[in-house]
Amino acid sequence: MSPACAHIIDDDEAIRDALQWQFRTRGVECTLWPGAEAFLAAWQADWRGCIVLDIRMEGMSGLECFDALIERHCALPVIFITGHGDVPMAVGALKKGAFDFIEKPFNDNELIERVQRAIDHDAEHRRAEADRGTVEARLATLTAREREVMELILEGKYNKVIADQLSISMRTVEAHRSRVFDKMQVRSAVELAQILTTLRS
Repeated sequence: MSPACAHIIDDDEAIRDALQWQFRTRGVECTLWPGAEAFLAAWQADWRGCIVLDIRMEGMSGLECFDALIERHCALPVIFITGHGDVPMAVGALKKGAFDFIEKPFNDNELIERVQRAIDHDAEHRRAEADRGTVEARLATLTAREREVMELILEGKYNKVIADQLSISMRTVEAHRSRVFDKMQVRSAVELAQILTTLRS
């Protein structure tokens, strides 16, 4: 898996170099891209970190790049660098899922803090997705009957009520409940409900 880093996309070489120096002095890894086209050509789905994207560039604009990233289901948080007149466009990008924007001229420390927040957000999102995948894999091991019993457990139904509702014996319900808890790797109905919230959040 690639290490987390800030991908700086800007067609101004001086700005790229200045940002690279600032980031590295603060211990933030970064990769420089001279334009949106170069970044999109190299982009890989397993990249981690964030994207710092100039909203106005020669060739493909930052907004066009962002639209292309949305089409690719890129999960990396995007921070737009904007000029004063670009703020309405940046606000529009936020509504489409951009993480943040910062207006030129910006405070170096403020930009780095926002980048660090974006990198942390990406890491947290990936942890949540991994948790979701684990729960989904456990759910896939349940039989249809075990799923039925699980849903009734989550509704707070007692074993006797479940037995009556499914026309099965109490002993069978207890056996299904035990298997559900084993397969979902929980010890109680409360714990079961808690891990299933990862799928509903």
